Amino acid sequence: MFSTNAATPRPVWPAGAKWNRGRIARVTARTSDIEKATGVLRAGGLVALPTETVYGLGANAEDPTAVSRIFQVKGRPPTHPLIVHIGGAEHLGDWVQDVPATARLLAERFWPGPLTLVLRRGQRVPLEATGGLETVAVRVPDHPVALALLSAFDGGVTAPSANRFGSVSPTTADHVRAELGDAVDFVLDGGPCEVGVESTIVDATGEIPSILRPGGVTREDLEAVLGCPLAVPSTSRVRVPGQHPSHYAPRARVVLVEPEKVVAEAELAQKLGHQVGVLLPAAFADATVKAHAVVTLPRSTALYARGLYGFLRELDQRGCDLIVASLPVEEGLGLAIANRLRRAAGPRSTV
Repeated sequence: MFSTNAATPRPVWPAGAKWNRGRIARVTARTSDIEKATGVLRAGGLVALPTETVYGLGANAEDPTAVSRIFQVKGRPPTHPLIVHIGGAEHLGDWVQDVPATARLLAERFWPGPLTLVLRRGQRVPLEATGGLETVAVRVPDHPVALALLSAFDGGVTAPSANRFGSVSPTTADHVRAELGDAVDFVLDGGPCEVGVESTIVDATGEIPSILRPGGVTREDLEAVLGCPLAVPSTSRVRVPGQHPSHYAPRARVVLVEPEKVVAEAELAQKLGHQVGVLLPAAFADATVKAHAVVTLPRSTALYARGLYGFLRELDQRGCDLIVASLPVEEGLGLAIANRLRRAAGPRSTV
């Protein structure tokens, strides 16, 4: 049995408060590393870069050949759009056709931070980066290394998660190196990611915004700023990252049950011959579980989100072929965690 000892969680902000940087100490890169990464991007190469959410696989957003290489390295379908990362909200108008008042308000309140806005594509963005769509997803990351790189590069960087398509997202530089190896031209190490799940994606193209992917900015915080409820549709007319039925998935199969059934389900599967990994809810932390490996989850959803992908990777590394988990309460960051677990447990292609 093993358990997790996570760091102090990020404080919770009052409703409507602006996303603030610098809540915990993060690794900063040497100037020479930023310069090297900038040169790689300008030469059409790929750079793995840290953000507050997960590590991204970055390319020059205006270079169709470099952008296409992202899809090749990840094994990502070319119809799945990428997110363009920019250095500040003041640059948003350079990448989109127009910036509605709602988008301006959200950018002002939550950038830099884990919020992605979907808007109408500007001519600067090649269709290779949008999966052929006339919309583009844009955000400003909240990480000093990513911001230093964007400032030095003086352009946009398309950057999906730096992993094979559909697998568990990386939250450390070592995760990237282990999964992608020499396929990445340069890895910028900015330490472990602070948020741990991807950005919230908001469709701001229409009169009424909606959440296309829950993430690091909660629905409650968005609603407090906008003054209206936001839908989280299961399907959308706009394609965005993270909508594939099976996504964020470890090698082990993931089974979701009610929290009070986790222990019994895990022990039954272990008796049937599986090497079972368990994500044990904090409410049952004192339970004795007869399974191959057990992660006792933190009570804080912020810590759970920060550690989720690391937990899944750890259970894979320990040789588990089945992971038994339950969904958290779907409020705050629990909504994003539940989304990732459902995708991880989704049907997988047999092709």
